[in-house]
Amino acid sequence: MTAPVSRRRLLAAAAAAPLGLSTLSPAFAADRLRIGVVPGAYADSANVAAREARTQGLQVEVIEFTDWTTPNVALNAGDIDINYFQHQPFLANAIKKQGFQLASAGTGILANVGLYSLKHKKVQDVPAGGKVGIANDPVNQGRGLLLLQKVGLIRLRPGVGYLGTLDDIVDNPKKLRFVEVEGPQLVRITPDVDIAQGYPHFIVAAKAFDPSSGLAYSGIEDAQFAIQFVVRQDRVNDPLVQRFVRIYQNSQAVRAETHRAFANDDRLYTLAWTRT
Repeated sequence: MTAPVSRRRLLAAAAAAPLGLSTLSPAFAADRLRIGVVPGAYADSANVAAREARTQGLQVEVIEFTDWTTPNVALNAGDIDINYFQHQPFLANAIKKQGFQLASAGTGILANVGLYSLKHKKVQDVPAGGKVGIANDPVNQGRGLLLLQKVGLIRLRPGVGYLGTLDDIVDNPKKLRFVEVEGPQLVRITPDVDIAQGYPHFIVAAKAFDPSSGLAYSGIEDAQFAIQFVVRQDRVNDPLVQRFVRIYQNSQAVRAETHRAFANDDRLYTLAWTRT
């Protein structure tokens, strides 16, 4: 697996080589793709698909990023061909905020969000004034808040949906306190709070605690949060891109790796493309 690429390192490389990340490799070959991922289930399954693609004459390089910002910057600049780490609402927000010329070329895994606690056995045990770990980006925070509302810990302003923020909480009977961190870091703060929004694939990757120990999970009703194969707008129908997406979606090895990456627990994920 390719070593993770930090945001600072990649952006520095881009600044040094505005026509492409020449520090990473020469210009792309005709049958070559670069896909940017984040560590965990997405990277692991993409690596499996990349190996299968190579046996079919399509060279795919998997590049890991350590944050949720740089993969879109690199893709929009043309330094990678695809990224595979974000769902459609996250992408829509990034396009709105940054003006990226990006679009989805296919659907991948739906990771079910959970609520986790290493201090309490039930949601009802969360004490008054307890601390809640939650994602700090607009879309994923909204998703976590919806799950907290679902289990009765808070109530949101009607109609905010997944765009809800902490400011949209209209009822917080236990006067819960919120700790906001970037999504991949939620697993690290879970021991320090009473309950935390959690992504099972990050928990599996961190080997921090049991990813099947969630007190509640989202599910297929969250289909809009399935991870997308994102490309520049002019490459949505690119034959090489679509070829790789088909390899990924049709691969039994990808399905087996995904199941392993989600702790062999069907509650933690959905193969979203099979439900459309």
